[in-house]
Amino acid sequence: MKNKPIGFLMGSIAAATYGMNPLFALPLYADGLSAADMLFFRYVFGIVILFIMIKIRGQRLSVPLRMLPVLFCLGIIFSASSLLLFLSYNYMAAGIASTMLFVYPIMVALIMTFMFHERLTFTTVACLVMAVVGILALYDGGGDGITLDPLGTMFVMLSALSYAIYLVWVNRPAFKNIPTLTFTFYVLLFGLTIYIVQVLMAGRLVTPSTPLTWGCAAALGLLPTAVSLVCTTLAIQRIGSTATAILGAIEPLTAIFFGVLVFHEVLTGRDVFGLVLIIVAVTLVIAGDNVSVALLRMRRMFPKFYHLLLRKH
Repeated sequence: MKNKPIGFLMGSIAAATYGMNPLFALPLYADGLSAADMLFFRYVFGIVILFIMIKIRGQRLSVPLRMLPVLFCLGIIFSASSLLLFLSYNYMAAGIASTMLFVYPIMVALIMTFMFHERLTFTTVACLVMAVVGILALYDGGGDGITLDPLGTMFVMLSALSYAIYLVWVNRPAFKNIPTLTFTFYVLLFGLTIYIVQVLMAGRLVTPSTPLTWGCAAALGLLPTAVSLVCTTLAIQRIGSTATAILGAIEPLTAIFFGVLVFHEVLTGRDVFGLVLIIVAVTLVIAGDNVSVALLRMRRMFPKFYHLLLRKH
């Protein structure tokens, strides 16, 4: 019980910092950097920050050799999720794209059902329908015909799928003996290879041109990358994956907050309706068991009221 408040704090920090992606990414886009350019610097700064944290804490960098291929695959999957999300920012508002990414817990539920034979409940199906309706509600929500771009939507959905696969895979028992900072370090190190290859193929690397944009690149490496990934793992260890995922609802709220406050993105009532539907749908999926337990307790607390309702119907 003592670890639960810390776990909730870590989960909140993880979600809020990951939702800051658009805050630091959009100024870098305006400075002429491509998605690959800024993610190259994001991962480099993240790796350096984690290396310093590991050395300060006196932790080891060594991992069993048999784990390196698995960590490499995880790094590539996580890196692909980052790249696809950043590419979507070219086609739709950052707040909308980051909110649509929040369908990843639903994808996790589907993967667990079809790959690991977990039961797909009526609640999960109903929430999937709610999420689809929510996404459709975002279409043309801004009134200019480009709120939900097909290509941008595809990038976001692929990003969400990649992240869902990462979350399912990373929850395996084989990783529990690897220190959190070391695990995250190798994920980012191997993920960086995607951007190294892209830079080599392009034959150039666009660098930030001002102290402000260099600060944005460093902040990308620190907050939505190193801090978010480490805090997510720490939260799961203390309060479990379900509670941590529920706290993930803070991600799109953070993205929308900065999108409206800093970048003056406009949300209509239709946008808000769609965003709320997506958040509610995903929250119900990942909190379904807890909701059932709460309803059962209410039934036991008020048995006469429950039977009265049955009589009326």
